[in-house]
Amino acid sequence: MRTRVKICGITRLEDALNAVEAGADALGFVFYPPSPRYVEPAVAEAIIQQLPPFVTTVALFVNESDAQVKMIMDQTGIDLLQFHGDESPAFCQQFDQPYFKAVRMSADIDVTAESKRFASAKAILLDAYRAGVPGGTGEAFDWDRIPSDLELPLILAGGLDQSNVAKAICQVKPYAVDVSGGVEMAKGLKDCSKIISFMNEVACAN
Repeated sequence: MRTRVKICGITRLEDALNAVEAGADALGFVFYPPSPRYVEPAVAEAIIQQLPPFVTTVALFVNESDAQVKMIMDQTGIDLLQFHGDESPAFCQQFDQPYFKAVRMSADIDVTAESKRFASAKAILLDAYRAGVPGGTGEAFDWDRIPSDLELPLILAGGLDQSNVAKAICQVKPYAVDVSGGVEMAKGLKDCSKIISFMNEVACAN
């Protein structure tokens, strides 16, 4: 199966269109105000309205209120929800919208148990752990820690770029890879040449 690609932290239309042109399957919009990749819902809405068909749009939240999640869903028409904080399964599934759950690879995390706990999710995303930082660290983690018997499709994140994504795909065989900082010129601003190189490496690994 072909490895899917989500490019996260989209803040500009030109970056969204470049990602789609390069073959990205999904675009991520960060609705977490402390993040340098935060995008205003109105800006995300305007970008999404100008996307071609067959591109999945993903809204990333971190411990957000249910009212705010619903408001952003209604405003943007987003396709998929990504929860990157301490949300419970009950919180995540209350929106009647497909979602996946991010799990940070702390030393004591039980990934198999988390996968079972979020059985209602479409996938589980594994990201590097840094205390106090909910994601976007640009750091990789030890892929050998990933169980081989996960019940959910695996989205691999954390420190991926053109130099290591092919190795990651060959070793982990994830359903999808998720990249943000690895294709940027600055936080929140994508680099078209890096996007193309990343997508080429993914294609070569399949």
